[in-house]
Amino acid sequence: MWKKFRESYFLYSFLRDPVAVGSFLILLVLVLLALFAPLLATQNPYDGSAIDILDAEIAPRWISHGKFIFGTDVQGRDIWSTILYGARVSLLIGLGAVALQAVLGIVVGLVSGYKGGKIDSILMRITDVQLSFSSYMVAIFFGAILQTAVGVGGYADIALPFLVFVIGISEWPQYARTVRASVLAEKKKEYVEAARVIGLKPTRIMWRHILPNTLTPVLVISTVQVANAVMSEAALSFLGLGMPANQPSLGSLIKSGFTYVLSGSWWITLFPGLVLVLLVLSINLLGDWLRDFLNPKLYKD
Repeated sequence: MWKKFRESYFLYSFLRDPVAVGSFLILLVLVLLALFAPLLATQNPYDGSAIDILDAEIAPRWISHGKFIFGTDVQGRDIWSTILYGARVSLLIGLGAVALQAVLGIVVGLVSGYKGGKIDSILMRITDVQLSFSSYMVAIFFGAILQTAVGVGGYADIALPFLVFVIGISEWPQYARTVRASVLAEKKKEYVEAARVIGLKPTRIMWRHILPNTLTPVLVISTVQVANAVMSEAALSFLGLGMPANQPSLGSLIKSGFTYVLSGSWWITLFPGLVLVLLVLSINLLGDWLRDFLNPKLYKD
């Protein structure tokens, strides 16, 4: 299998694109840093006993000649450590939200495209209604209800699954419309007619025969949606609806240091912001390359 992959046109095309290779390497480094955060971090930002408030707002090492390479934030946490743990949280939210989006969108798109008629009309109208609400509007609505119901302390305990739910429930129509369009094209083909003739159930035809032939656009959308989900988390955290201050994500780190930029503590926001830009940019560039490769009409050798 490894030999077949090395000889594949996919790998050949990928290695010939320096932008794709560079983006992949940057993304790989960021993911590895996030995965091995407990081994690479100098302190655990979730452990209050490891943090000294007297270390608050210390400049990076090349300025202050201190022990913190990227400096510290207003709570005395090492910026390097909080970035590692924050990247892990942001990636987890992005991947979780995209998984939820994909499940909802694929189910709705398959049923809508295959069944047609009134079911198709109803599901597409629901999709249109959902598209009229942004993830920020949904987050504000559910966030206000949730914080009122469980309080600020209770919200901190469920902030991560809440963000996965909010971002996932807001963006599934992208998948639903794409899958529906692919199903409408696939269900007219001979192999689907043959499956009906031999008496296969509609659910088996949809999931075992049609779905595998619609996964190419789903894969392309997923790469882009991970980047969008990470950005949505950062934006919601900046608005105060994301991760709490004691559970750092890249978005909450940027927010926590934003008010201190003008006072001279620019490093609190700058370094998490640069990591967020690199993460989102690398995912988007990889998604663009994958879209071009999987679409022969767009790909240029």
